[in-house]
Amino acid sequence: MSWTRKHLLDLQSLEPEEILSILRTAREFKAVGERHIKKVPSLRGKTVINLFIEPSTRTRISFELAAVRLSADVIDFTAEASSLRKGESLKDTARNLEALNADFIIIRHRAAGAPHFLSRVLDAHVVNAGDGAHEHPTQGLLDLFTILETKGRIEGLQVAIIGDIRYSRVARSNIWGLTKLGANVTLCGPPTLVPPEFEKLGCRICHNLHDAIRDADVINLLRIQHERQRRAMFPSLGEYRALFGINTEQLKAARPDATVMHPGPINRGVEVDSEVADGERSVILRQVTNGLAVRMAVLYLLSGGAAAA
Repeated sequence: MSWTRKHLLDLQSLEPEEILSILRTAREFKAVGERHIKKVPSLRGKTVINLFIEPSTRTRISFELAAVRLSADVIDFTAEASSLRKGESLKDTARNLEALNADFIIIRHRAAGAPHFLSRVLDAHVVNAGDGAHEHPTQGLLDLFTILETKGRIEGLQVAIIGDIRYSRVARSNIWGLTKLGANVTLCGPPTLVPPEFEKLGCRICHNLHDAIRDADVINLLRIQHERQRRAMFPSLGEYRALFGINTEQLKAARPDATVMHPGPINRGVEVDSEVADGERSVILRQVTNGLAVRMAVLYLLSGGAAAA
């Protein structure tokens, strides 16, 4: 299919075939990363600006390297050393960057909806790198890509997402992508972090870890989003670990071939123990590798590139 969207703002608005076209294109770009010469000229002469208002390591570096691999010029914007600290609005900052002939604005912002707002006031392509507790579409895409790569399919799989669902943008993007492609999604965590309204998105709600992972093909673990919580959502980290943390003993309840995922950063000893995070079922580092291929695919398609068949 031909790619006609100008921006990537969320997975909620994408059609299943659009998601699959990104995943197929990412497969081609992953092969590029395995070559001796890893660069292609697809974005030669284009400028990509990483406008990260929230701290980030993995996502920022992944987008930067994706743009470099596509031969674009890349500028990293540091909010702490910018006019945003002097009271300049996000709109004025972004329009000034666009006036420097920026072709892509990759934005991460603490406010949900910030990328959507910029897409209405800029001519540049806008890519959402995470907005508040709303969505993180490229993380959702790389998770889908990793599941497809390891399991060979997504339709009909049992996927358990464990942890802080209420405040997680990763969870929302995963839910939209997985359900659109036919997976069965179970959400598990404390009732304060897994509210019943998520059932409206087509998910099963569970507050018992053993029940959640018993038939799971994929277990996706999420960290506690302390920075977004306005109050304590459970008594203690010790209690959370005892009830919802994954270690080798708890993992025995899952299917023998169940895959363990985590978007990072990992809080070892809280949501997952090192034996599981570094074990043979873990694909956490593969997710990082696949994130580069997915982000290359997104930039390429937004620039007018043809989707892989």
